[in-house]
Amino acid sequence: MPDSEISFFEAAEKGGIAVLKQSLQDGTDINAVNRQGRTAILLAAMNKRYEAVQFLIDSGADINRQDQTCFNPFLWGCLNDDLTLVKLMIKAGADLTLMTRFGGVGITPAAEKGHVDIVRELLETTDINYNHTNFVGWTPLLEAIVLNDGGARQQEIVRLLLKHGANPDMTDKYGKTPLTLAKEKGYQQIADLLVAGGAS
Repeated sequence: MPDSEISFFEAAEKGGIAVLKQSLQDGTDINAVNRQGRTAILLAAMNKRYEAVQFLIDSGADINRQDQTCFNPFLWGCLNDDLTLVKLMIKAGADLTLMTRFGGVGITPAAEKGHVDIVRELLETTDINYNHTNFVGWTPLLEAIVLNDGGARQQEIVRLLLKHGANPDMTDKYGKTPLTLAKEKGYQQIADLLVAGGAS
């Protein structure tokens, strides 16, 4: 890797906009990748260098390019509960159909992890597919139930998904509905929300 690219990536990680600007003027490829397949904008995003992220957006960086583990700035923000980053990426026109290595779209890991603010933002400001099924056969609604503790954050995510039109009867690959799974796990509050949301 050329020294110019190394300094470009380091500047992205540290939020060094002056160095980023000079590197681009010197001919560094804005979409160059490191050994992990990460671009400068992803490195800036992972380190919460929002001004550098915005600078790279404005300079024409490919915001959708994914690294070797399928991360790009939008998906990273969704998984790591970084609402500032997610908002930046939505505003910049992020491709909401790109998937994580498990086949989920951005709302999938956000629902699983209990990131209420991310889920709310995606449902209220984008047309992301909230009924998307990932590689293991789970929708965001199923993920919110199966892969967490059934607590207050998960209840709020279930409520938000149902309010915005998530299908309460889409089953997992074994034919189990969200309501069946909620009852199996003893999540009565979630079961009640599903019934109120029209689950059969």
